[in-house]
Amino acid sequence: MLENTGIPTPEDIDSVFPSEERLNQGPIIVIECYKKIPCNPCYTVCHRGGIKPFEDINDRPIVVEENCNGCGLCISKCPGLAIMAVDMTYSETEALVKLPYEFFPMPEPGMVIKGLDREGNFITPVKVVKVFNTKATDRTAVVSVAVGKPFIRQIRNIKVEPVEVNQADDDVIVCRCSDVSLGEIRGLIRKGYTTFDEIKRISRVGMGPCQSKNCGPIVLKEIAVMTGKSLDALALGTYRQPVKSLKLGEIADEAERGHLK
Repeated sequence: MLENTGIPTPEDIDSVFPSEERLNQGPIIVIECYKKIPCNPCYTVCHRGGIKPFEDINDRPIVVEENCNGCGLCISKCPGLAIMAVDMTYSETEALVKLPYEFFPMPEPGMVIKGLDREGNFITPVKVVKVFNTKATDRTAVVSVAVGKPFIRQIRNIKVEPVEVNQADDDVIVCRCSDVSLGEIRGLIRKGYTTFDEIKRISRVGMGPCQSKNCGPIVLKEIAVMTGKSLDALALGTYRQPVKSLKLGEIADEAERGHLK
């Protein structure tokens, strides 16, 4: 419960998040202001009419979705750090999320760091795209990060701590049986496929003669690194009996001997 823990429930978050239709139209802010308090800097700083006029200073802010362009001016003005912006049109697999940030060290563009949820738990690596930090931001920086689209409702903070994801390894073949690279595995995880069985069904990783004996541990480790899950909580899923490949000539010989029906 928000009242007991200070952490909103998924239902609370859904109540303030824009619809999927609006998210897919372009950048927009999300205001996680769940209680009535005397505060209105977000309204006074917005010159686009992106926030509905307050009838009372205690009113909760309401986003006027057709007017908001997700510029983020209100993010640094919010004393409660309750506002972020989301742009689902950033790329096919990632959204651009603008977050308030008041810690040290300050992240730098290009860094791959830890994305955190509202409880401070690591959920996914994020890439720093831009850092806006001037006197005009009232000492609250606005950090733009690229986040896998499945994580946009979970992401709420960042930690400037490197994540062990070496992009130079993307061309390494993980599954020699089905010729699947590490980059393909990482791409599927970013899209939200976070179990071995899901990745297996799409990429055919682990379906060859070795039956995931060689590639399975590598894929599980990558899932753990990119999602923050414990390796102990992950499993390889369904096993199949080993299959030996046969040449067509061998099948023909067996047919001539009458061993095949």
